[in-house]
Amino acid sequence: MKDYYQILGVQKGASQDEIKKAFYKLAHKHHPDKGGEASKFKEVNEAYQVLSDDKKRKQYDQFGTTFDGMGNQGGPGGMPDYQWSWGGGQSGGEGEFDFGDLGDIFGEMFGFGGGRQKKANDLKRGKDIEVDLEIPLEDILHGKEKEFVLNKYNTCVRCQGTGAEPGTKTKECFSCRGVGQVQQIRKTIFGSFTQSATCPECGGEGYKPEKPCNVCRGEGRIKSEEKIKVTIPAGVDSSQIIKVEGKGESGRKGGRAGDLYIRIFVKKHPIFQRKGDDLFTCAPISMTQAALGSEIEIPTLDATKILLTVSAGVESGKILRISGKGLPHFQGYGKGDMYVSLLIKTPKHLSRSQKELLEKLREQGL
Repeated sequence: MKDYYQILGVQKGASQDEIKKAFYKLAHKHHPDKGGEASKFKEVNEAYQVLSDDKKRKQYDQFGTTFDGMGNQGGPGGMPDYQWSWGGGQSGGEGEFDFGDLGDIFGEMFGFGGGRQKKANDLKRGKDIEVDLEIPLEDILHGKEKEFVLNKYNTCVRCQGTGAEPGTKTKECFSCRGVGQVQQIRKTIFGSFTQSATCPECGGEGYKPEKPCNVCRGEGRIKSEEKIKVTIPAGVDSSQIIKVEGKGESGRKGGRAGDLYIRIFVKKHPIFQRKGDDLFTCAPISMTQAALGSEIEIPTLDATKILLTVSAGVESGKILRISGKGLPHFQGYGKGDMYVSLLIKTPKHLSRSQKELLEKLREQGL
């Protein structure tokens, strides 16, 4: 025999207030929407239905669980039944207990499990799409237009997204009388509750086509390829996401299209290294250029070259800054800088005359 007092964790002489508090605590803990076990939640609910009713509690205390304590509670095992009401009428009746049916009710009491019914517009909205796009570092200097092809749901050309065969009419949904919502009546341990839900017949639209489109079969969209042109803004960085509104999948039956999200990946450059909006590179110079000073050509990211003055006696590793030759600030004004690290090259293969000259320099203390 089940010990309902033990299940709720209360003494046999517990008050109704104590029983109610114990039930709420255990319902919160074992509710399936919170990761609890459905069987345990059902057991707690069964115990509460008996002990919360003075008449049933008295019978239980006298006869145990063999009494017909669940006889007038609705569905099998005393669990709540539910029914649907469409357009003022009712259909349905008894059914198995569905923990999802109590989701909205427990959401109001405990703050979870609610909001199961989405709005019709949300149900018709197309999905968002996320794609990765790899671009070279040079493309960041200026806004660059990119084109690629996506295979996705697009608006049906034949019916223009309505889902109806051209030339046919749409008619009011018989179930919801054009409202798009039906009233769901639920009988639970807390009483009867009436809630609005999306009409399952028309999907919340309130109307249905007399004849579905021959191409999209009433969906209002079909799978097809679409060329997408997107302008990549100057100064964008790796892992940044560009949102293009309305370029995701088309919605069902004229529903709002989803959005396209482009995740940027910038390729590594063979010469330049990026740090924020600044560029870093190395420039090799000879021993004589370092000792005597000179002007050297430095390549830039936009394929032009600039002359850089190297002072006499410069040491290897010296970093020179060239203002404004970095990358443009993303969605801002100005540019970063370019930093050039000088590397003195030591020759590995010398001619006889070069060796003789170096020997003379060494004799002079150089």
